[in-house]
Amino acid sequence: MPEQQLDLREIPPPERHPRIFDAFEDLESDEALTLINDHDPKPLYHQMSAEIESFDAEGYTVDRVGPNEFIATLPKR
Repeated sequence: MPEQQLDLREIPPPERHPRIFDAFEDLESDEALTLINDHDPKPLYHQMSAEIESFDAEGYTVDRVGPNEFIATLPKR
């Protein structure tokens, strides 16, 4: 599964979700968007599950790799 990466740590919080949604929309089916974030993106997961039909919620993963570093993978169906 091809992946694209987006590092959100330097992006101001109000700009993060729009950038994520734009990047996710640009993906093809069976690709994934990998996010590097400074907090657990649980609210994003819930928003995408509710609003984006092509989001593969069952394939979603998130790993805490440091005190303020989380890596989430958002697959697209």
